[in-house]
Amino acid sequence: MGALMFENAFSEELIHSLAEHYEEDPTEFVRLPQPTVASSLARQAVSELRNEGLVEEEVRGVIRLTPRGYMEYKRKTTFAAKRWA
Repeated sequence: MGALMFENAFSEELIHSLAEHYEEDPTEFVRLPQPTVASSLARQAVSELRNEGLVEEEVRGVIRLTPRGYMEYKRKTTFAAKRWA
């Protein structure tokens, strides 16, 4: 699997996980596991999500979904659900 594919898959999985946390408590930050923080590809993916305004990073490896990120997540999941219906 190429680096870009890994980064996209990681970003999608991360956003899904952050959305679950966001639904429980939108103010809560989530600490990423140390192996994830140590991965340059994962750090790059988080950086791109942060630059797009989809996640907020308190300190390195401690992030949460922004309201914009949650809205984007819901838009994509609603679109995908309608497409398969």
